[in-house]
Amino acid sequence: MTNEIDALLPLPPATFHILVSLADEERHGYAIMQDIAARTGGALKLSAGTLYRSIQRMLEQGLLVESRHRPAAALDDERRRYYRVTPFGTAVARAEAGRLTQLVGFARAKGLAPRNA
Repeated sequence: MTNEIDALLPLPPATFHILVSLADEERHGYAIMQDIAARTGGALKLSAGTLYRSIQRMLEQGLLVESRHRPAAALDDERRRYYRVTPFGTAVARAEAGRLTQLVGFARAKGLAPRNA
C-alpha cells in the first residue's frame, strides 16, 4: 500500500483540507466548505466547483466514500450527500502530514520558520 500512497503525494491543498475536514466526522459538501474556511480563518475558501471536482476525484481514488448514514429527516436536506474518509484516505492524509512536517523541519533548520510554531 505504501506505493499506492506515495503515488498520490504531494496532495493538492484542497484534497488535504478535505481529508482533514472529514477526519473526525462525516459531512456534506457545504459543511466541508464551511469547516475549511473556519479552520483556516477564511484564508482558504473552496468554490463549489473545486470542492465537488476534488470530491469526485477522491471517490475514484478510494480516499472517500459516500455515507449511507443520514441525520434525522427534520435536520437534513435529502439532496445532500454525506462523505467520510476511508482507511486508505486516512493513511494518505497521515503520509501527507508527515511529508509537510518534514518540510517545515527543513525550513526551521535553515531559519525560515519559527522553532516554537
